[in-house]
Amino acid sequence: MTDDTKAGPDERLNYEQARAELASVVERLEAGGTSLEESLALWERGEALAVICQRWLDGARARIEAARQEPAA
Repeated sequence: MTDDTKAGPDERLNYEQARAELASVVERLEAGGTSLEESLALWERGEALAVICQRWLDGARARIEAARQEPAA
């Protein structure tokens, strides 16, 4: 997720942006009042955002684990 020149617009979202949009999607779904088609589109968007968030979290976890493996100075 570091090469912005080849990444799609969603891949350029940082964790906080993706999480905030995901929260908004969840709020809209929970509020109801949307058509089935719109609800499905929101669900799909939420799934895509959840994947982006998970990638960021996995990357952070890997960096922490790598730092733990380095010998102390």
